[in-house]
Amino acid sequence: MGDLNFDLGILLDPISVVMLIVISTVSLMVHIYSFGYMHGEKGFQRYYAYLSLFTMSMLGLVVATNIFQMYLFWELVGVSSYLLIGFYYPLQAAVSASKKAFIVTRFADMFFLIGILIFGYYTGSFSFSFAGDVVMGSGTTPFIPVDVVKAVAAGGFILPTALVLMFIGGAGKSAMFPLHIWLPDAMEGPTPVSALIHAATMVVAGVFQIARLFPLWIEYAPGQMSIIVWVGVFTAFYAAAVACAQSDIKRVLAFSTISQIAFMMVSLGVCLPGHEAVLDNHTQLGYMASMFHLFTHAMFKACLFLGAGCIIHAVHSNEMSTMGGLRKYMPVTHVTFLISCLAISGIPPFSGFFSKDEIITACFAYSPVVGWIMTGIAAMTAFYMFRLYYGIFWGTENKELHEHHTPHEAPLTMTVPLIILTVITVTCGWALNFGSFISASGQDYQIHLDTQVAITSCVIAVISIALATYIYKGEKQPIADMLYKRFPTLHRAAYKRFYMDEIWMFITHKIIFRCVSTPIAWFDRHVVDGTFDFMAWGANEAGETIRPWQSGDVRRYAVWFLTGTVALTLVLLCI
Repeated sequence: MGDLNFDLGILLDPISVVMLIVISTVSLMVHIYSFGYMHGEKGFQRYYAYLSLFTMSMLGLVVATNIFQMYLFWELVGVSSYLLIGFYYPLQAAVSASKKAFIVTRFADMFFLIGILIFGYYTGSFSFSFAGDVVMGSGTTPFIPVDVVKAVAAGGFILPTALVLMFIGGAGKSAMFPLHIWLPDAMEGPTPVSALIHAATMVVAGVFQIARLFPLWIEYAPGQMSIIVWVGVFTAFYAAAVACAQSDIKRVLAFSTISQIAFMMVSLGVCLPGHEAVLDNHTQLGYMASMFHLFTHAMFKACLFLGAGCIIHAVHSNEMSTMGGLRKYMPVTHVTFLISCLAISGIPPFSGFFSKDEIITACFAYSPVVGWIMTGIAAMTAFYMFRLYYGIFWGTENKELHEHHTPHEAPLTMTVPLIILTVITVTCGWALNFGSFISASGQDYQIHLDTQVAITSCVIAVISIALATYIYKGEKQPIADMLYKRFPTLHRAAYKRFYMDEIWMFITHKIIFRCVSTPIAWFDRHVVDGTFDFMAWGANEAGETIRPWQSGDVRRYAVWFLTGTVALTLVLLCI
C-alpha cells in the first residue's frame, strides 16, 4: 500500500445533492424548533454547538469524494450523536444510552474500516472515480475504482467480502437487526435531536453508503445482495411488531424509523431479480424508490418527532397513558401529526404513498414472497401509527394531569417548522418526478405506479387504519384490554423488544466478558505483568547482592582492580 493515497474534496452528483437538500431542510427546521423547545434549558449554547457539529458531519459525509473521507465524517457523526444523546448527562439513563449508541456503532464501524482497508489494498484507490461507463453506461453516478480489475484478478471473493463488511458498518449506523439496540435508548436525548437522527442524519447514513456503493454491488456482488434483502425484511417486521406494543410515544416512532429504514435497504437489495448486472427498469426502480422513500420519510418523520416534542412539552410525559383528548388543546400539532401518520401509512395523495408503493412494486418484481411480506409490514405500519395517533389525540383525557397543568399549543417557533414539513409531505410525492434527477444510471427514469400494487396496498392500509380506529379510538378500549389479557406473553415479549437487550447483555457479560475477557485479563495480569514483575524483582535482588561490594573503601577497590587486571592479562596470554 506504499502508493495508496487519497484526496479531500467535494463530490456533487444527484444522490449527494438530494441528501444535501434533506439534511439542510430538516436541520434548519430542527434548529428553529429547538429555539422554542430548549428555551431556558441549561446548556443551551452547548446544545447548538453539538447540533451544528452533527449537521456538519453529515454534510461532509454525503459530499465525500472517496471512501476514506466518508469514513472520517462517518466517525464524526458517531461522536456527535454520542454528545447529543448524552446531552442530559446528569441523568444516568442519558449517559448509559449515549455509551450504548457509541459502543454498538463503533463495533459495526470496525467492520466498515476493515472493508475499506481490504478495498483500498486490492484496488489501489479509495476514490470515487467517474469511470461509470464500466457499469452504469453514463458516467453520471459514481463510482468504479480505476484499479478494480486488480481486485477481481486477486480472487472473486475479495470485493464481495469487502462490500459485506462495509454493509455491516452501514447496518450498525442504520440500526438493522441485531445492531438496532442502541436506537430506542437514544430517545433519552432531547426530542429535536431524535428528529434529526431519525430523519436526516445518523440512521440514513447506512442507506446512503449502500446507495453510494451501488454500482459495485450490482457488478461484483449481486449474489450477496440477498443479505441486504433478508436482513432488511426481518428488521422491518421485527420493528413493526415491537412498535405495536410500545407505550412511550418516542419509542413507537423509534421502531417506526427502524422499520422504514429497513424498507429502504430492502429496496436497494431487490434491484436484481437475477444475478446479472444489467440496469433494467427493475434495477432502476429499486434504486430510485429507496432514495425517494429516504426523501419523503425524512420530511414526515421529522414532522412526527417534532410533533411528539410539542406533545411532550405540553403534558411533560412520554407515556401515551398520560395523554388522550389533546386534539382540542393542540389543533396545529393534531393536524400536522395526522397528515404525517397518513403519509407514513401510504395513503394517497401524501408522499409516503408514492415512495412506499414504488418499493413494494420493486419487491414484487424481485419475489412475490418478499412483495407480500413487505405489503403486510406496511399494513402493520398503518396500524401502530394510528394506535399512536388515537392514544394521543383521542381516548380518555387525563383529568388529574389537567388539574395541575392544562395542555396548550406550542409557540410559533415550534409549530411553524411542523407546518412547513407538512406542506412538503403533502406535495413532494406528486409534485416531484423524482426519477428525473436521481436514478441508478443517471438517466431520466419516469415513475409509473403499478395500479394493482397501489390499489392493493392502499386498501390494506385503510383496513389497518379502520382496525386501529375500531380498537383504540374510544374513551374505553375493551377490545385492546381483551387482547392484552388473551395474549399476555406475546404482548410482554413485544413490549420488552423480544428480549434483545437481555440477549445482548447475556452475550457480552456471560460469554464475551466471562469466557473471553476474563481469561485474557488473567493472562495479562499473571503472564504479561508477571514477566515484568519478575524482571523487576530479579534486578532488585541483583542490586541487593552486589550492593555490599560498593563499600567506599579505596584500598579494596584497588585490590579488586589489580586482581581483575591480572586475571584479564592471563586470559589474553592464554588465548
